[in-house]
Amino acid sequence: MSDIDDKIVLKHNESLASSNLSDHDEINEKSEKSEKSIKEFLFLDKPFYRYGFINLLNFYIFLITISSTCNGYDGSMLNGLQIVETWEKNILRNNLGALSNGTTFGGFFAMLFASYISDKFGRKIALAVGAILIIIGAVLQGASYNYGFFLAARFVIGMGSGIAVASSPSLISEIAYPTHRDICTALYNSCWYLGALIAAWVTYGTHFMTTDYAWKIPSYLQGILPLFQLALLYWVPESPRFLIRKGKIDKAKAILRKWHTGNDYSDRATALVEFEAGEIQAALALEDSQAHSSYMDFLRLPSYRKRLFLVVFTAFFMQLSGNGLVSYYLNKVLDTIGITDANSQLKINGYLMLYNLVISWFTNSMVHFFKRRTLFLASLSGMLVCYIIWTILSARFAIGGYQDQSLAKGVLAFIFLFYFCYNAGCNGAPFLYVTEILPYSHRAKGLNLFSGLNNLFIIYNGFVNPVAMDAIEWKYYIVYCCILACEVVIVYFFYVETATYSTLEEISAAFGDDPDHIVANSPEKVVFEHKETV
Repeated sequence: MSDIDDKIVLKHNESLASSNLSDHDEINEKSEKSEKSIKEFLFLDKPFYRYGFINLLNFYIFLITISSTCNGYDGSMLNGLQIVETWEKNILRNNLGALSNGTTFGGFFAMLFASYISDKFGRKIALAVGAILIIIGAVLQGASYNYGFFLAARFVIGMGSGIAVASSPSLISEIAYPTHRDICTALYNSCWYLGALIAAWVTYGTHFMTTDYAWKIPSYLQGILPLFQLALLYWVPESPRFLIRKGKIDKAKAILRKWHTGNDYSDRATALVEFEAGEIQAALALEDSQAHSSYMDFLRLPSYRKRLFLVVFTAFFMQLSGNGLVSYYLNKVLDTIGITDANSQLKINGYLMLYNLVISWFTNSMVHFFKRRTLFLASLSGMLVCYIIWTILSARFAIGGYQDQSLAKGVLAFIFLFYFCYNAGCNGAPFLYVTEILPYSHRAKGLNLFSGLNNLFIIYNGFVNPVAMDAIEWKYYIVYCCILACEVVIVYFFYVETATYSTLEEISAAFGDDPDHIVANSPEKVVFEHKETV
C-alpha cells in the first residue's frame, strides 16, 4: 500500500455519534454479531417452495433473467442461420464476424448510459427500455432485406440487451431472499442457454422452408421473450436499494416486508425488515463516502492492480477458453468431423443447448458448496483434457481421409464433455468471484470493466474464430489447448480463494489491505467518514 491510506471510520448515527470504531477487534465483533443477527431474523421453518410469496418472488426473478437469454438466442440463431441457404444468399454477402459482433457493438454503445438510466430512473425502467429496444431490433431484423439493414438491426438489439443486462443482476441481488442471493445470481447467466435452446429448435423447424421465412421467423421471434418480460414487468418489485436512495424508505420497507416476510407483522419479521433496510442505508452511506474512488485506483494501488488482473483474466477465461468456437460457429466445428448435413447440424445444436441448460442450472445451484479457486481449477483442467483429446481425434479423422465415423463420434462426445466442465466453473461462478474480490467502493467500476472486457473478447471470437477455422480447420484447436494450459497455471499460482472468508474485511486482508472498505452490516443506521492520513 502507499503511504497515504484510506481509513474508514465507523460511527453510529445516534447513540455513538461522537465515537469512532477504529479498533479492528471491535469492528470484527460487530460484523460477527450482524451475521448472527441476520440468521436469527430469518424465520422460514419449512422448505422455501412451501411459501407462496417466495415462489412468486422467485418467478419474478426468473422473469428478470430473461434479459440474459437475448445473447444466447442470438448466438444459437446465428449458428442455425449459417446453415439456411436463403439467409446466406440474401444477407450474408460480407463479413460474418461483423454480423456476429453486431449486438456486441450495440452493447458497447449502451455502456455509455445504461448505468445512468438504471440509477436515475430505476432498475425496472431500465429493463423496460432494454426490452423495448430488443423488440424493435427484432422486428427490424426480420424485415431486413440486405446485409447493412440486418447489421443495423442487430446493433439495436445489442443496445437494448446492454441496457437490460446492466440492471438485471443488480435487481436480482437486491430483491432476492437473503439466503437465495448467491444461487439466484449464479443462475442468471445460465439462462443464456435457455435463449440458445429456443433458437436452436426454432431454426431447426424453419430450415426446411425454401423461402426467406426460414430466417425471418427466427429473427422476429428474438423479440418474443423480451415481449413476455415486458408484459409482466409491472408486477416485479422495484429494488429497495433504489427506493431508499431516492428517499422512499417506507415504500422500500413495504417491498421487503411483502417479499421477504409475506406481509408478516410479527416482531421477528419486523426485525428482519428493519435490519435489511438499515443494511441498505449503511451501504449507501459507504457509497457516498467513497464518491472520490477512481478507475485510476486499479493502476495506482498495488492491491487494486492485483484485483484488476483477476478481473481481466476472469473475463479472459470465461470467453476465450474455446467455448466461443461452439457457441457461434458450431457448424464449422462439425464440418471438420464430416458432419455437414444441415439437418444433423441443427439437431446437434438443439441437443447441445438443452444439455447445457440442464447442466448449468444444476452446477450453478450447487456453487455455494465449492471453493471458487478449486472450482476454476477443476473446470479449466477438465476443459484442457477434453480439448486435447478432441484435437487428437479431429487430427486422426482428417489424416485418415474423413472416413472413420467412430472418431467423429468421439469428437462429438468430447464437445459435450467439454461443456460439462465449462458450465461447472466458467458460467456463473465468475460473476460471483468478481463481485467478491472487489471492495464496495470499486465494485460498480470493476463490474463495468468486467462487462466491457467480456464484450471485447467476444469481438475476438466473432472476427478471428471463423477466419482461423476456414484457414487451418482442426489445427486451430491447438491454440486453445495452449491457452487452457496457461489458464490452469495462472489460476493455480495467482488466484485468491474467497469462499473461505465470511466478511469483506477478511477478503481485503487476503489482498494485503488493512480493513479499509468495510460494509457495515448493522441493523442500526450508520454514517461513514473518510479520513486521509499521511
